[in-house]
Amino acid sequence: MWGVNHKTTLKDLDIRRIEQYLVAVKSDLVKEMSKIPFKDLCRRMNIVEGSDELLRPKNIGLMLFCVEPQKFFPRTTIDVVKYKDDVGDEFDEKIFTGPVHEQVELALKYIKDLVIIEYVHKVEGRAEADRFFNYPYAAIEESLVNAVYHRSYEEREPIEARVYPDKIYIISYPGPLPPLGKNNINKPIVTPHRYRNSRLGDALKELQLTEGRCTGFPKIRRALKVNGSPPPYFETDDDRTYFMVTLKISPRAKKMAAEITPQRAEKGREKSREKSREKILGLVAGNPSITTQELAEGVGLSIKGIEKAIRVLKKQGLLQRIGPDKGGHWKVVHK
Repeated sequence: MWGVNHKTTLKDLDIRRIEQYLVAVKSDLVKEMSKIPFKDLCRRMNIVEGSDELLRPKNIGLMLFCVEPQKFFPRTTIDVVKYKDDVGDEFDEKIFTGPVHEQVELALKYIKDLVIIEYVHKVEGRAEADRFFNYPYAAIEESLVNAVYHRSYEEREPIEARVYPDKIYIISYPGPLPPLGKNNINKPIVTPHRYRNSRLGDALKELQLTEGRCTGFPKIRRALKVNGSPPPYFETDDDRTYFMVTLKISPRAKKMAAEITPQRAEKGREKSREKSREKILGLVAGNPSITTQELAEGVGLSIKGIEKAIRVLKKQGLLQRIGPDKGGHWKVVHK
């Protein structure tokens, strides 16, 4: 999987993304970028192979530094689906594409902004209040990054994060490699020694998105325990065709959420919507030609959510569209 991709050329690697990566991992190659040819830089990074005449990118390079890696690896996306009830009839869906590490970062930001809620419980006779979350961010982060690290990129199935009112499922394909299996996956101490995507894992470690030393399960358990949440449940089948992590909502958060009156809940949602609209105005002011997709990524909303917010801003007279949808631009109206 991580060998040479003969259907591509050096032009499929994006120099801007390579530079961003090298800066992020504090590589010494940053100083040499302007001094050596692009092909030599890629050779130094071990993301290409072949003679100068037949130089081709490796799949790991395409995964990390191609503008649209989904052209070569269809459906290698992260799909976050937020259900409004347990039935699943109403939901908001956000699909994250692009380089693998960018998918992770954007998906985690989306979940952090729209899913995670902090609760404050004042305890009588104590100055300090208890603070906890419906879901600890560290547990979600580790679960999602593990899915990206250990999934197969030969299977054309996205990673799914299904968010329900009282639980989150994170699903990837296929299941874990031996010795992990259905009968031992939930044991307190599991020490597998095989990795499906070691090159990708190295890149994620350099970006500090994972430690890659069999620490994923313990970190998830620890984060949930500290938050007062139920332990995680890891699941696969006899043939290891899938892997699923179930994270349940904190019982205290569930209780406090049930005590919130509809009026208070709607007030909180409107406050969140106002913040999103403020972010939209700020992004438009900085870039009048910004696209709906770019707004969605910048604000952390779905396309549908952005379009709804724009309609409200237009109705309030705070945002105008100058010219056609294609080729026009936005104008922020100051009152």
